[in-house]
Amino acid sequence: MKEHVLKKKEALVSEIKEKIEKSQSMVLVDYRGLNVDKVTQLRKSYREAGVEYKVYKNTMMTRAFNDLGYEEFTKFFEGPNGIAFSYEDAVGAAKISNDFAKENDALTIKAGIVDGKIVGLDEIKALAELPPKEVLIAQVLGGLNSPIQGFANVLSGTMRSLVTALDAIRAKQENN
Repeated sequence: MKEHVLKKKEALVSEIKEKIEKSQSMVLVDYRGLNVDKVTQLRKSYREAGVEYKVYKNTMMTRAFNDLGYEEFTKFFEGPNGIAFSYEDAVGAAKISNDFAKENDALTIKAGIVDGKIVGLDEIKALAELPPKEVLIAQVLGGLNSPIQGFANVLSGTMRSLVTALDAIRAKQENN
């Protein structure tokens, strides 16, 4: 019996470690005080954004995070914790958590990990305020396009001047 329980715990720690390694970012929240409807709403928001939200025992999370070298992160494992794993978009978990916490005082953001770096509440809020990935890409492309467009305009202006000058020379030659 004891061996069976140990195997289940080891499997759970492995599952948590796999999620940690796979995710671009994670946000740890304290959900104390949220009723069932609010937790369901939070889970739905995460799911729609492609973020996985899980509740694990703190002892299991401590073992998984310690095994992966995030000992410093385990100091946040007090009380009931939920953790949001964002696999595709590093901003997703932070944005959903932050937006939900603004509307529901009972949800407290504790800390997070972004690209392997432990971050606090301020960094998570800053990350959450970033525009969506598509908007950032459009802004970068717009910034790159502007100088190219200006260069093309300069070249076309130079060409017009050259054509005008050549036309003037041709007209003068015809008159002579």
